[in-house]
Amino acid sequence: MDILAQLITSFFATAAFGVIFNIPKESLIRCGLIGMGGWLIYYILNGYFGNAVLATLLATVFIAVLGQQMAKVYKTPVIIFTVAGIIPLVPGGLAYDSMRNIVENDYNMAIASAAKVLMLAGTIAFGLVFSEVINQIIKKVTAYRGKG
Repeated sequence: MDILAQLITSFFATAAFGVIFNIPKESLIRCGLIGMGGWLIYYILNGYFGNAVLATLLATVFIAVLGQQMAKVYKTPVIIFTVAGIIPLVPGGLAYDSMRNIVENDYNMAIASAAKVLMLAGTIAFGLVFSEVINQIIKKVTAYRGKG
């Protein structure tokens, strides 16, 4: 039952951000599904391995690769799918905790949580760049198959 709640809330979080981001109405459900899929990967991998950085990386790569493929199919900008899709992965709550710990003069916890925020944010950025490499490989493989 917990995983169903995770799926529903991640879908609506992604779609709601899509509304704020002015995504075309026909793409909202697709964006919600991409964000939901990315969050499902994160949730399962983080629960299984206990490593939020690895889970975030793999979920981000999934979101970006799928977003680029969907952008080709539906002839829309890639940013529509990738920006909305990574919203559930953004460590906003952890960033809030870091700031709260600073205000409460708990600097050890603030530094620890801020370091984790930076690692997760860097992982999201790296995953987006790495997915571009994967898409270039996919493009070359498909072009090579077309010639043979």
